[in-house]
Amino acid sequence: GGSSGIGAATALELARCGARVILATRSARRGEAAASRIRRETGNNEVLFMHLDLASLRSVRAFASTFLRQEPHLHLLINNAGVSAGGTTEDGFSLPFQVNHLGHFLLTQLLLERLRSCAPSRVVIVASSAHCAGRLRPESLGRPPSGLFSTFQDYCDSKLANVLHARELATREQGTQVTCYAVHPGFVNTSLFRHAPLWLKPLLLPLAWLLFLDASEGAQVVLDCATQDGLEPLSGRYFTDCGPRLPWPAGRDDRLARALWEGSERLVGL
Repeated sequence: GGSSGIGAATALELARCGARVILATRSARRGEAAASRIRRETGNNEVLFMHLDLASLRSVRAFASTFLRQEPHLHLLINNAGVSAGGTTEDGFSLPFQVNHLGHFLLTQLLLERLRSCAPSRVVIVASSAHCAGRLRPESLGRPPSGLFSTFQDYCDSKLANVLHARELATREQGTQVTCYAVHPGFVNTSLFRHAPLWLKPLLLPLAWLLFLDASEGAQVVLDCATQDGLEPLSGRYFTDCGPRLPWPAGRDDRLARALWEGSERLVGL
């Protein structure tokens, strides 16, 4: 998710620090343009585009295979891509749940051995305070919720999954020097709002321009979790721009985190 918004701002700053950066994005046109712009602005030629469509588990597997073949090192994985639109993927899951959680879950699992071999390494998962309204039911994972506000509920459910994914990954990776952090970047004016209902846009878009953070401000907490020294004891925690914070109660439910992990493994065929 590095072609626009928080992902592009994060990639830009990592490139400025001299990192080799892979922009994994769905659109080749936008991905190549973003990589070119970052190379030009930073003078760092180690910024590359690779195609990845999280709405397709086939694409996730193809990306991971290509990455592992071409790239011997992986020290930082930032799971940033997100959608708020409704719909169903080619794999039969709800679009926001697959793009925001299942695709990232599969990608992380496929790259985990490389992260371990390059440790110390980190996984940063861009979540949201919207996890407060998440209602995950292990028996119905991946199916869109019903009701008038089903798309919004689906988005909140996926953000709760992000928080729980980080929590359970940290538990399972104790002793490996792979650490993980869930991040709420703040209320950021990004292209995520292009999926807002038509009736809501006249209210939401002016509010976003006036009050919300810009992408570079939203990227700061992501960058902190990616690069700040001494965060290892806080693996699995939820971060905001004020530092580590307790997530809402559902985001601290270890039994639900385990059930989500096991259900996600089943859904993606691991």
